[in-house]
Amino acid sequence: MTIDTKMTIDQEYVRSFSSEKSEPSWLTELRVQALAKMDGLSMPKPDKTRITKWNFTEFTKHQAQGSVFQSLKDLPEAAKAAVNIEEENQNLFIQHNQTTAYLSLSDELKQQGVIFTDIITASKEHSELVQKYFMTDAVKVDEHKLTAYHAALINGGVFLYVPKNVEVKKPIQAVYILDDKEAATFNHVIVVADDNSSVTFVENYISTEDEVSGIVNIVSEVIAKNNAKITYGAVDTLAKGSTVYVNRRGITGRDARIDWALGMMNDGDTISENVTNLIGDGSDSDAKTVVVGRGKQTQNFTTSIVHFGKNTEGFILKHGVMKDQASSIFNGIGKIEKGASGANAEQESRVLMLSEKARGDANPILLIDEDDVMAGHAASVGRVDPLQLYYLMSRGITQAEAERLVIHGFLAPVVEKLPIEAVKRQLVDIIERKVR
Repeated sequence: MTIDTKMTIDQEYVRSFSSEKSEPSWLTELRVQALAKMDGLSMPKPDKTRITKWNFTEFTKHQAQGSVFQSLKDLPEAAKAAVNIEEENQNLFIQHNQTTAYLSLSDELKQQGVIFTDIITASKEHSELVQKYFMTDAVKVDEHKLTAYHAALINGGVFLYVPKNVEVKKPIQAVYILDDKEAATFNHVIVVADDNSSVTFVENYISTEDEVSGIVNIVSEVIAKNNAKITYGAVDTLAKGSTVYVNRRGITGRDARIDWALGMMNDGDTISENVTNLIGDGSDSDAKTVVVGRGKQTQNFTTSIVHFGKNTEGFILKHGVMKDQASSIFNGIGKIEKGASGANAEQESRVLMLSEKARGDANPILLIDEDDVMAGHAASVGRVDPLQLYYLMSRGITQAEAERLVIHGFLAPVVEKLPIEAVKRQLVDIIERKVR
């Protein structure tokens, strides 16, 4: 089978790429089988967004070399804003294009058995453990054409494993720096917190170019075992011209928790799926997303929390700001399966439009197959409240400054949940630039 792209992607290429990386045989075969399945799979169908003319498969470069950074002070300026370059002993991974550029994990965490490394190295050095979680439960290879394409062409990402009864007190961070205008990014991220453990993981996607022609296909699998807690933060700033597919999915065990704080600041057309499956009884999830759209970009964000276990709780909060001719669809789905008695599904989606041609659509959806549950939703789409502006301007604040304050206040409920101060400041700066 040959995929019609600007470069030849066939079984021979996939095997050769896997061989160059010295990957284990199970990963090579997974890649090859994923490629073979593509013909029989359809594209994802995000609600109210037509993607038939979007480019998800054509690119000219699958591998782009990057630099290795001996010191954090050598990072590009855009990346320095996301990390504390003065702090020693950070738990930090940096990927420059498809090169592992920097990796630091404290001796204490190493002694406790924490594993944190790039996904390719992990597949070789911790093969059985990676294979156990790699596209087996959270995200399946054959869900649709883009998951299969992702599995065939993974070229980056990280693996984080926290053993039983280990509490990681300091955040663990991954930064992906993209500065090749033509390269395609297929990052795969696996975060596992074993029984009774906890961890905070934050990732940053940073494009240093203003405009590119590449595609980005990201899959994250987040597994919180029994009584485990994972806080997952992200700030995505992918460049104009990129076509972005992001699938971040979580699975909870009994009494487990997964919290999401996602800052979606891409300038390219984007489809984002953030799904949490509450499998274990007593588990819960809090999913917060903040979005700023500008230019002519089109974006579709689906956040879904599915209740399988009893007495589970899921809360969705999404705030977005659209300016220029940007448009966005916010789909919030709270689904309570049969048997999930005592579940509670709540959600709120709000879109603020800053110009006449900006468009926003907030779609709250509740799907309930059980009687003994609680559920609720709120949604709004509108413009900046003139009464708020009037109040601020009556205190001597200019209209432009008043609008800026209203926007930051509108987005604050998500921004404040990011667990690393440097990342929080970075997101505030990005919002400032995008809405200025």
